[in-house]
Amino acid sequence: MDGVPRGPEQRRPGSSTELRGLRFGVLGPVRAWRDDEPVATGSPQQRALLAALLLREGRTATAAELIDALWGEEPPSQALAAVRTYASRLRKVLDPGVLVSESGGYAVRGLGERALDLAAAQELATEAEKARGGGDLCHAREVLDRALSLWDGETLAGVPGPYAEAQRVRLEEWRLQLLESRLDMDLEQGCHAEAVSELTALTAAHPLRERLRELLMLALYRSGRQAEALAVYADTRRLLADELGVDPRPGLQDLQQRILRADPALAEPSAPVAEPAAAPVRPAQLPATVPDFTGRASFVRELSEVLTAASGPEAQVMAVSALAGIGGVGKTTLAVHVAHAARSAFPDGQLYVDLQGAGARSAEPETVLGSFLRALGTADSAIPDTLEERAALYRSVLDGRKVLILLDNARDAAQVRPLLPGTAGCAALVTSRVRMVDLAGAHLVDLDVMSPDEALALFMRIVGEERVASEREAALDVVAACGFLPLAIRIAASRLASRRTWTVSVLAAKLADERRRLDELQAGDLAVKATFELGYGQLEPAQARAFRLLGLADGPDISLAAAAAVLDLPVDDTEDLLESLVDTSLLESAAPGRYRFHDLVRLYARACAERDEQPPRERRAAMSRMLDFYLTTAARVYAVERPGDRTVAHLEQVGSAGEEFPDASKALDWLHTEAGPLLACVQQSLEAPMLRRAVDLLVVTIDLAESGADSRQYRKTAIAACEAAAALGDARAETRARVTLAQVLSQAGRFEAAKDEARRADVLLRDADDPWARSAAPNQLGIIALCTARYAEAEEYFLRAVDAFRADDNTPGEASAVCNLSRALASMGRSPEAVELAQRGIDIYDELGLSVRLANARYASGIVLTQADRPAEALVQLDEALRIFAENRQFLWEGTTHYRIAEVHLRAGRAARAAQHAEQALAAGCIGGDWMRANALTVLGKALDTLDQPDRARACWREALVLYDEAGSAEAAQVRRLLAPLSAA
Repeated sequence: MDGVPRGPEQRRPGSSTELRGLRFGVLGPVRAWRDDEPVATGSPQQRALLAALLLREGRTATAAELIDALWGEEPPSQALAAVRTYASRLRKVLDPGVLVSESGGYAVRGLGERALDLAAAQELATEAEKARGGGDLCHAREVLDRALSLWDGETLAGVPGPYAEAQRVRLEEWRLQLLESRLDMDLEQGCHAEAVSELTALTAAHPLRERLRELLMLALYRSGRQAEALAVYADTRRLLADELGVDPRPGLQDLQQRILRADPALAEPSAPVAEPAAAPVRPAQLPATVPDFTGRASFVRELSEVLTAASGPEAQVMAVSALAGIGGVGKTTLAVHVAHAARSAFPDGQLYVDLQGAGARSAEPETVLGSFLRALGTADSAIPDTLEERAALYRSVLDGRKVLILLDNARDAAQVRPLLPGTAGCAALVTSRVRMVDLAGAHLVDLDVMSPDEALALFMRIVGEERVASEREAALDVVAACGFLPLAIRIAASRLASRRTWTVSVLAAKLADERRRLDELQAGDLAVKATFELGYGQLEPAQARAFRLLGLADGPDISLAAAAAVLDLPVDDTEDLLESLVDTSLLESAAPGRYRFHDLVRLYARACAERDEQPPRERRAAMSRMLDFYLTTAARVYAVERPGDRTVAHLEQVGSAGEEFPDASKALDWLHTEAGPLLACVQQSLEAPMLRRAVDLLVVTIDLAESGADSRQYRKTAIAACEAAAALGDARAETRARVTLAQVLSQAGRFEAAKDEARRADVLLRDADDPWARSAAPNQLGIIALCTARYAEAEEYFLRAVDAFRADDNTPGEASAVCNLSRALASMGRSPEAVELAQRGIDIYDELGLSVRLANARYASGIVLTQADRPAEALVQLDEALRIFAENRQFLWEGTTHYRIAEVHLRAGRAARAAQHAEQALAAGCIGGDWMRANALTVLGKALDTLDQPDRARACWREALVLYDEAGSAEAAQVRRLLAPLSAA
C-alpha cells in the first residue's frame, strides 16, 4: 500500500482540549457532526476553507496559503476579508478552541481520535497492511472494507478551488489503491467469481487503469472464462494504443501469455507448503511401524510436539495424549508411527501393550504393570501383588527417566489411570474407541477418516502406481466405497495386489453393491465387519437398538429431533443414547445436535437391523415415524413462509408433532440444514404405503429447488418420485410429483422437458380429484409458455389457474397466477392492464404478510414496468425484490433479479451499472439455468460493447450463442445478429 497519505495530526503537543463529540468528514461532501447531529458548514467557499484546514494535519495555514487554496492565481479583490468572514462563521458553529487564530493564519486543533474520517481510513489501512503482512488475509480484507466504507461519494464533493481539486485527485488515487489491494486479497482467498462483478464496473469507470484490468483478467480466468480474460487484454491493448499510443505494461503482457499457455500457477492462490512429518527412528518395545504409512501429517506433527515437549528441559508434568476413533480408522498405526518418530526424545525406553479394550476380556491393569516392571529391570521377586503397590513401584521406577508408554486399544480411563507415569520427562500415548473425557489432563485427539488424497495415496502405495495411474477414476471410486477408512482401503488394496488378473475397475464394481460391500472388505485375518462387531457387542440393549434403527436412514446426518422421532423416545433420552454412542466412536457428532455414521458403519448398522430388529415391521415403523416428522415440520415451514396458502390443507394427515419455530428465519434455517436428510428420506419412502406422504414432503419443500443450493438433488428426487408413483399406479401422487418436477425443470431452463411433465400431470388430473394439482398444473404450464414466448397460450393457462385457485379459496395462489398473467399481457403489448394486474398481486401478498412471494410479485411488476417503459418505477420494485430474496436466501432468484436490473440500466443508457448487475447475475446463478445465463451474457455483452470493450463483448455473446444453441432457444438468432457486424469488421 505504498503511497498511502498520512492522516491529519489529531492532537498537537500541549493541546489540552479533547472534544470527542465533534467529527468531520472529507471523504465525500465536507460535513461536520456533533454527537451525531449535523453541524452547518456554510457556503461552498466556507467548506473549502474548513477542508483546507482539516487536511493541514493540525498545522497553521497562513492567510495567503488559504487564499491560494480557495481561488488560485485569480483571487477576488476582497479575498482576505472573505477568508476572515468564513473563519468567523465556522468558529461560531464549531466547539470553542477548535478553530484557532495564530501568526496571521488559522488551524484546526484538539480533535478526538478518529474525529476525521480520513484519519480513521488511514489508521484502518495501516492495520490492514499489518494483518496482511502477518498472513491474516480475512482480517485484512475486513479492515480494508471498513476503510473503504468511509467514502461517501466523491471526495470533497462540491468543494471549489485548486487545493480541493488536487486533494480530490490524490485521495481518489489512494481509494483506488485500497480497492486494488482488497481485490487482490479477494483473489488470494479464491473469491474470483464474486470479484468479477466489481472489477467489471471498476474497469468501466477507470478504463486506463491497468492494474484493475490485470485483476479482472485473473478473476475471469479463475472463474473458467478464459476467452473473456483474453478479450479484456485485447480491449486494453487497443484502448491504450488509441488513447495513449503505448502498449500494455510488461506485467499485463506476461499475464496474457500465462493465460494462453494455461499456466497451472494461475489456477488458484498458492498454498503454504506443509511441514514434513518427522521420520521414524530406531524401535524398542514398540511394534514395527507399517512401511506404507501415508498422510496424517497434521496429527503426526501435533502429537510429536506434545510428546517432545514432555521430555524437554522445560517440562513440568507428564504428558498424556489420547487418540479416539472408530475401529479401523488407523489409531494404532498412527500411534506407533508417532511413537517411533518421537523415540529419540525418550532414550530410557518405550513400553507397549495392547489392552484389548474392544474385546470381551480386556487386559487387567495389575497384569500389565507386572509386565512393564519386568521390562524396566525389576526382578519378579520385587514385584508386589496388589494393583496399588505395583502402580506405586512403577511410578518410582520411572522417576527421573524419560520413557514413552504406548497404551493401545484401551477400554476406558479407569483401565488407563494406573498405567500412567507420575513425573515429568515421561509421556503416555493412548488409543481407544472411547473418548477419554474423564482422563484428567489428557490431550484429546479425535481421529477421522483420511482425506480423499491421502486415501488414494495409501491405495496407490499398496497396489502400485503403474497399476492405478491408468484407472485413477476407478481408484477414487474404490476409496470412496471404503469410506476413506484406512483399514478398509488396506484390505481392498491388498486383495487387488494379490490378484494380478483384476483391474481396479473390477474391484470398484464389486464394492459398488452396498449389500455385499462389507463381505468384500475382508482379507486374511483382516475384516471391517469383524472390527465393527467388537464395538457392537459391547453396547447396552437400548444403545444397540438406537444404533440399528438410526442406521436405516440414508441422509448424510440426522438431527436430534429427527432421531427422537425414529426411536420414538423423548428428546432428552435420545440425546443421552446418541452421546453414549459417540463416546464409543460408533456414531459421530457432526455438530451440536446433529449426528452421523461413517458410511461403512451405517452399512453394518443396517445389516444388524435386518438381522436383529424383529419383526420387520419395527424397521418400517421407524422409517414411517421419520417421514411423518419431516412432513409435519416441513409443512409448518411452508405455512410460515406462505400464510393463507391452501397447499398444507391438501397434504396427507399425519400424527407427528414435528418441530416448531419462533420466527420465519429459524424455519428457513431448519429447511436448508435438513435438505440432505429430508430429500434422502423422500427417496427412501417411495413405496406404498408411504408414497403419498413422500410426494407431499417434496411439494412443501419446493424452496430447496428455488434456492439453488439443493436444486440438483431435489430434481433427482422428483424424477424418482414420478417413476415410483407411475409404477404403483397412484394418479394423485404421480400428478403432484410431475407438477413439482415440471417446476424444477423450468427453473433449470429445460422448458421442453418441463412442458412434457406438466402436460402429463394435466392429463392425469382427470383421474385424480386433487384441488392442489388442479390449480398448480395450469399455473406451471403458463410459466413454461411464458418463458418460451407463447404468450397467448400462457394467458389461457393463467386464467384457468386463477379460476382454480379461487375455487379452492387459495388467495396467495391466485396472486401468483395474477402476477404471472400480468407478464404474459405485458409481452403482448397490453401494458396498462398488465401493470394493474401486477400491482393487484403485490397488494394481495402485502395484505397477507408474505415475504418471498411478495418478492416474486415485485419481480413480476418490475418486468412489466420495464416493458411499459417506466424504468424508475421498475427499479424500485426490482430493488425491493432483491432485498427480500436476499433475506430469504433465495440465491437463484437474487441472480435473476440482478439480470432484470441490468436490463433496466441498459435501456436507460447506464452501461457500467448494467454490466455490474449482469456480472452479479452470472456469479450468483439464475432461475432458468443455462437459458437465463445466456440472457445475462447477452446483456453483459451489450453493456461492454457500449463501454468500448468489443472483444470481451464478443466473448460473452459467443458463450451465450453456445448455450442458446444447446437449448434450441429462439434467442440464438438475436445473438447471431449481434455478432455479425463484429465478424464483418
